[in-house]
Amino acid sequence: MTGTLSSTPSPAAPDRPDAAAVRRTPMGAVLASVAVVEIVSGSLQTFLGPIFSSLSDSLNVTAAQLNWVSIANLLAGAAFAPVLSRLGDLYGHRRVLRWNLAIMMLGSLLVALGRSFELLLAGQALQGSLTGLFPLLVGILRNHSSADDNRHGIGIMAAALGLGAGLGLVASGLIVEYASSPTAALWVPVFMVGVAVGLAQFVLPETDDRPGGRVDWAGGGLLGAGLVGVLLALSQGPDWGWTQAGTLTALIGGLVLLAAFVAVELRHPEPMVNVRMFADRQVNVISCVALAFPFSVFGLLVANAIFLSLPADTFGFGLGLSALNVSFAMLVAIGVAAVGSFCARFIAKALGDRSALVIGCTLIAAAYAWTALFHASLAEFLVGQAVAGFGVGMLQQVTRTIAVEAVPKEETAVGSGVNELVITVGGSLGAAVVGAVFTAHTAEGAYVPDEAGFTLSWWIAAGVPAAAALVALAYRAPHAKEDSR
Repeated sequence: MTGTLSSTPSPAAPDRPDAAAVRRTPMGAVLASVAVVEIVSGSLQTFLGPIFSSLSDSLNVTAAQLNWVSIANLLAGAAFAPVLSRLGDLYGHRRVLRWNLAIMMLGSLLVALGRSFELLLAGQALQGSLTGLFPLLVGILRNHSSADDNRHGIGIMAAALGLGAGLGLVASGLIVEYASSPTAALWVPVFMVGVAVGLAQFVLPETDDRPGGRVDWAGGGLLGAGLVGVLLALSQGPDWGWTQAGTLTALIGGLVLLAAFVAVELRHPEPMVNVRMFADRQVNVISCVALAFPFSVFGLLVANAIFLSLPADTFGFGLGLSALNVSFAMLVAIGVAAVGSFCARFIAKALGDRSALVIGCTLIAAAYAWTALFHASLAEFLVGQAVAGFGVGMLQQVTRTIAVEAVPKEETAVGSGVNELVITVGGSLGAAVVGAVFTAHTAEGAYVPDEAGFTLSWWIAAGVPAAAALVALAYRAPHAKEDSR
């Protein structure tokens, strides 16, 4: 992502550590610490999977309504990512990481202590600030590594994210299986975030590259409000009616706010997101890919968990797994994704970044087409999930690496944050679209949609990355990658 923010250096802050102090932490300790924090991040993204069915019953909400848990988390993440990234570049990545973790801890406590759907949504929204973790950690990592080490480190972080997702699933599933109350699993994030707080406080070093400048709060507000309006209309359209005043107001209002966001950013000397970067073809290609794979993954997070738990003898479809077995089934895709993230660097080195992008998108498209056609048995379902997982893991590593390498080192978190924003928006769109499909296919008085609702969702999840694979063919790697030290 080319030429983002322009800002003038500011005088050294009195509390800024000097370069010698910044570099005291051994590189191995930095890598291990950022990996553990990403494990925490991954666990927070999946811990609800095994208990979605229990929550639907205990909170008296439908599957379509429960999809708002994902939407709230992703929408908040879209607002948090650029703001926290910009603050990290300005004031120090470790310092802002501590603020980030404090917000996540508050959200985790709300989720654990609350016993209402509204508190669950509020807690999940605050937990959405986890989108700031990756860019802030990349800022720390890039300040302490060479270009090659940076690629290696991002690969480790992406793999750790998948490992954490698996740990979150298994921990939650075990608690649901053996604890007296399934809601005891809601305490998993509190423990995990506590581990990350300790690392941020005592192990991770601060960065010494600070460009100076200020935060574009108006741009961040317009972006967040605009996304909320558009996604609200997409998700609630089938329920409210596509031509009703509420739907049209949310949709048109959201689009107007997004247009105002673009206008403000074009005139702002230090924009939250430099929208001019999207005039570059390469940026647009990477953004399309970064939008597509989370559309499928996060969009189907609730849907797949519910499908795995539905008893076929009652509904005529579903796999009837217990909460613990749901966690193990979902662990297949997550484990393979970690392998894909680890292998992506070698695939990109051998075949090029463009081929890696195309392969990743194609694998996800083929996997969900398979699932739409073959989902009567657990074995069939897991084959599709494994193939999708490898493609997702590849794209997590490749898109994030390219996004970081395309900006100057002092703007690392902003470049990574924009990519995280696009990933989050893709997931939000996917969750909203699947929510709309579920609403349209849920009979009055029912809690889950019919089988056609699941099948249509899988076909949509196949079509979006298939289109992204075609777009990825237009990618051309730059002649030289900048990472001056």
